[in-house]
Amino acid sequence: MAGHNKWSKIKRDKGVNDAKRGAIFTKIGNQIAIAARQGADPAMNSALALAIEKAKAANMPVANIQRAIDRVADKNAAALEEATYEGYGPGGVGIIVETATDNRNRTYPEVRTALTKNGGTMADAGSVMFQFTRKGVIRVAATGEEALLAVLDAGAEDALEEDGEIVVYTDMKDLAKVRTVISDSGLKIEEAELQYVANNLVPVDDEETARKIMKVMDALDDLDDVVAVHTNADIMIDVE
Repeated sequence: MAGHNKWSKIKRDKGVNDAKRGAIFTKIGNQIAIAARQGADPAMNSALALAIEKAKAANMPVANIQRAIDRVADKNAAALEEATYEGYGPGGVGIIVETATDNRNRTYPEVRTALTKNGGTMADAGSVMFQFTRKGVIRVAATGEEALLAVLDAGAEDALEEDGEIVVYTDMKDLAKVRTVISDSGLKIEEAELQYVANNLVPVDDEETARKIMKVMDALDDLDDVVAVHTNADIMIDVE
């Protein structure tokens, strides 16, 4: 495993202000609605259970969660579909953009504009994706050899201690199972979700390039239809 890129941590460290909270609820709601198409009972649908857990961690109201689940049965609601786009950021780093949209004709131009206005470019399908692998990623609020052994015993493919937590990688099919075993062992789960994990990280230690990468990632993340953004850039310096 190449290691975990720091974009998600930098994003978390920025915090969530009230102005963005509604947008975050919309993004998570879309993820719940898509997951619920495979079944509205989280006990029987691990993807839905993980999406609901993410919503609760973001303090999303229970009523909002239920509305997102109910959207599947609402014939008047616009149908959502998943669409994934690929691009290059400043310095040639790879970027994967996951979206949930009811109108691809709106979403694609928005993603393209966010990239091109901030020093990036769209890429042909497959030209960036091969640099990533779809994995389960679990963040565990623990450190030390004992905790590392516990997560590996839970069925993880790999785990590493980073920035005061343990980042756990699983096969995408094993995410829910490994997450449950880790939780049952008494360790605290901070986050568990599927991500595109870079096969090899691209070190970025130039401040100007790092700032440009963060700018394009922020622009993409701010789009209403975008649910996740991934990059193989490894920002080696602090970026305010």
